[in-house]
Amino acid sequence: MIKLIAIDLDGTLLNDEKKISQRSRETLMKAKRLGVKVVLCSGRPIAGIKEYLDVLGLNETGNFAITYNGGLVQKTDSGEVLSEKILTRSDVRSIYTLSQKLGVPMNFIDQENVYCPTPPKGRPSLYGTVMHSLPFIGTTMDQLPGDLKVNKVVFCTEQERLDAAIKKIPETYFEKYTIMKSRAILLEIMNKEVDKGRGLQILGSYLKIRPEEIMTLGDQENDLAMIRYAGLGVAMGNAIQKVKDIAQFVTKKNTEDGVAFAVEKFVLNQ
Repeated sequence: MIKLIAIDLDGTLLNDEKKISQRSRETLMKAKRLGVKVVLCSGRPIAGIKEYLDVLGLNETGNFAITYNGGLVQKTDSGEVLSEKILTRSDVRSIYTLSQKLGVPMNFIDQENVYCPTPPKGRPSLYGTVMHSLPFIGTTMDQLPGDLKVNKVVFCTEQERLDAAIKKIPETYFEKYTIMKSRAILLEIMNKEVDKGRGLQILGSYLKIRPEEIMTLGDQENDLAMIRYAGLGVAMGNAIQKVKDIAQFVTKKNTEDGVAFAVEKFVLNQ
C-alpha cells in the first residue's frame, strides 16, 4: 500500500507552461483524502515551489517538502528543518576555480539568494532563464562571508558547451561532491550526501514510512536516486532513458497528465 508519493516538478508534475493540470490536482487531492502523503521533491529552493504547495494545499500542518535535490527537508507550515546538507565557502572557492578553468559560468545559491560571481569573458550564466523565485546578486570570491551556507552550485550554459565541460571535470570532484544534470543546460553540484533518494529516506524515517510504501515520479538524472529508493519508481513518458531503464513503470508524458495517470492506476486503483 502506497503511503507517500514523492513528485518531481519540472518535466514531471508541471506541464510545459509550468502549471499543474486540473486532472493532476484533483487526482492528488483524492490521494491526500485517503491519507496518502504528497511530497514535492525538487531541485528548486522552497521559494520556487511555494505556488505549487499552495495549489495542492501542501502548506498546512503535517506536510513536508524536499528541495535542493534532497539537500533540504523541512515542514512546509513552520519551515522547521529536518535535514540540511550544505557546501562550505572552501567548497565554493574550489568549484569556482574549476568553472574558470572549464570556461563555464557559475552561480551559487543559499535559501535567500542566487549569487553571481564574475563569469568567464563573454559567457554569462543562463541560470536566470530557469530560476525566477530568488533574487540574483553580483559578488566576488573575496566578498564571501565566513559563515556562508550554500545549498548548491550550478553551471548553466548552452547544452553543447556544458556537456563538453562535464567531460573535463576531474574525477576528484565527482568523488567529493554530488554532481548531476537536472536539465539539458543545467549542472548542479552539491554536498556529497545530497540526492533526492537520501532526502526521501530521511523523511520516510521521520514519518515511519518504509521504501516499499513510497511511490516516486521523475524524469531527469537528479531523480534517479529517488526512483531507485522507492518501492514503486515511476518514469515519465518524457523521461531520459536512464530514468526509464530503472523505473518499475513508465507513465504518460508530463503534457499528458502522466502523474495523474500513474496515481490513478497505483493509488486510487481507477
